[in-house]
Parts: sequence; structure tokens; C-alpha cells
Amino acid sequence: MTIDPSFTYTLDDLRKRSFPGTSLAVVGYPVRHSISPAMHNAAIADLRQRNDRFRDWTYYRFEIAPETLPEALEVFHRKGFLGLNLTIPHKVDVLQLLKGFSDDARRMGAANTLVWGELGYEGFNTDGYGLEQALSKDLGMAIAGTAIVLLGAGGAARAAAVHCLKAGCSSLWVGNRSQQRLAEMMDAIQSLQSKAPVHGFSLVDARLPDLPASGVLVNATSLGLKESDPLPIDPSRLPAGWSVMDMIYNPTETPLIKASQKAGLRAANGLGMLVFQGVRSLEIWSRETVSDHVMMAAACHSLKLPPRYVDNF
Repeated sequence: MTIDPSFTYTLDDLRKRSFPGTSLAVVGYPVRHSISPAMHNAAIADLRQRNDRFRDWTYYRFEIAPETLPEALEVFHRKGFLGLNLTIPHKVDVLQLLKGFSDDARRMGAANTLVWGELGYEGFNTDGYGLEQALSKDLGMAIAGTAIVLLGAGGAARAAAVHCLKAGCSSLWVGNRSQQRLAEMMDAIQSLQSKAPVHGFSLVDARLPDLPASGVLVNATSLGLKESDPLPIDPSRLPAGWSVMDMIYNPTETPLIKASQKAGLRAANGLGMLVFQGVRSLEIWSRETVSDHVMMAAACHSLKLPPRYVDNF
């Protein structure tokens, strides 16, 4: 039976089918929308031109329900899948199923990249790296010495917060609607004992705290996936020296990005972050330098974006 990397496979497929060669996969629920197979297989094809050891590498997509993740990991491991990318909703729950994990994954409380080991999978988190590289590439900004406002208190927000503190941001504000989740988030990141001051604020009244003249606002909420979604915050209230990054990449122009640009602020979506976290994952598995440009071109092709997105990358 033919194996198609663009197909979305299930746990039943994993049990019954053979996946020859060196296999990688993205695992999520739902995951049919993921463009990771296109990105990674394009980058693998590029690696193959330089090194024949990648001739049998293939990256797949698996839709695995949360309650079946423990069994799925056992089958993936038994069938020798070298690496897995985890997306919603598996990044947090997988930690208890791993044989080890990196310091980043432990601090962030989530893993998005798994590597095969004899006794089981080991976990890493490349989301923070993706954010830092995207801020540099898309907005020309470094995290070190920069004030950060982070919207959200979920797994993506926690990973971003931990990385920003580790990378030396000058200060961090975390805003969220649910005060309970905000409190849990603040407890988790304040235990890191960072030198940068960390503050929490409510998004219920849509107010921003007093901010310095420049910095970066990062949206790690899901608000913006739909055109009808309200703004998570009004960017026109940001000082003129601020920039905005929305982690959402589809649609490429969310209401937050449009409002930010209208207010005269530099703004970027999350496509660069997606690409760079993927680049880092493939580098961990391959131990080779991976082309971010090749991955971006494949991502843009999958999303049917105009050439300017690739040309500007």
C-alpha cells in the first residue's frame, strides 16, 4: 500500500502500516491543517542533495486523540520513528510520558520536539527559538534588553515567557482574561528567578499598563483565527516605538495586525516563528544546518501566498 506524506494518518494506520526508511511526523488533534509535512519534506529534499544519508527520510502527519497519545508514542517508538513534532493539544501532557527532556522543555512545561532513544522519547522545545529568530528576521528586534508584553496564559504563552526571560528581556508583562490561569502562569514563570521584573494584568478591561517608549507585544492567544474575533488589545494604545507580533499565521493578516499597521506600528504574523521552530527541530534530528528559506518557500506555497513573502524572508 502506497504511503503518502501529504495524507493525514491515524493511530490505526500507525498500527497496521509500515513506514519504511527514517520516519518523522507531526502529531496533533486536529492536525489536518498542518503545513509541517510540506515544510519538512522540502527541507529534507534540500538536505538530500548535499548528503545521501537523507535519501530515505520522510515526514508524515498523524491525527492522534489525547486519550490515545500514550499508546501512540509506544507504537511510534516500536516502529522506529526518529522524531516527532507535537502540536495542540499534546505539548504539555506528553511530558509525563517521556524518558527525559531538555531544560527548556522542563521550564516551559511543554515539549514540541521528540527524539528517539533506546528507552523512549526525549523531549525538547523549539518554540522559544522560533519566536526569537522570527522577531529578529521579521521585525529586526532582539529579545535581550527589550520590554515584552505577552498576551495569553496557555502553553504557547508560557514557552514564550520562559524564553524571553532566559534571553534577557528588560521586563515582561503578561495579560490574560482568566485571572486563575494568569495566576498559575505567573507562579510558574516567577519561580525562574529572572532579573527582569515580571507583571501580570487583566485583559478584561482591555487596558494596557504603563509601558516604556519601545518594546514588542506578542499575541499568544487564539483571538484572530476568525475575522469576527475581537482584538485581544487595542494596539493604538501602545507607544509609537512598539512593534507587534501575532503568533497566528493563517490568516496572514489578523485583525490585530491590521489594527497595528493602521496605528503606524510594525507588525508581523507567526509564519516566521513556525518556520524557525521547524528548522530547529529538523536540525536536532539531522544534526545538519537546515535552510530556513527552503522551509519558508514550502510554507508559502502551501498557504498559496504571493512570492513577496518568500522574497522578504
